[in-house]
Amino acid sequence: MVSIRIEPYIHYNDAEISLLYRSVGWTSYLRREGLLKEAYAGSLMTLAAYDGDRLCGIVRGVGDGVSVLYIQDLLVLPEYQRRGIGSKLLEQMLGAFPDVNQTVLLADDTVAAAAFYEKAGFRKVNEVGCCSFIRLHACYS
Repeated sequence: MVSIRIEPYIHYNDAEISLLYRSVGWTSYLRREGLLKEAYAGSLMTLAAYDGDRLCGIVRGVGDGVSVLYIQDLLVLPEYQRRGIGSKLLEQMLGAFPDVNQTVLLADDTVAAAAFYEKAGFRKVNEVGCCSFIRLHACYS
């Protein structure tokens, strides 16, 4: 059994972050040099999962932490997926902001993603009388 520790991600390391994003196919984030470093610096909170010294998962929270917490970038290396790491990262992020008015996120439109987030207590926006909008910029096309 893998012993994973979760702790705040304080010292940004481009090599390990790039590896993590590439491993799950999120390469659009890597097209603009420095984007992720700036994004991480501006995050409300970032938590990392480690197997020894190896970064195997991460979650970023953005927003004000009072009226809104936006879960941005919950990633786990493929070989560590389905071991509860993503759930633990999400649980600890949510636990850090227990009184936030609303927590939102965008996820891939897959059965697996829906099952994961619904199990964590999230609902699809159309189920609560809302809709969502997104404006993508050229680097994501």
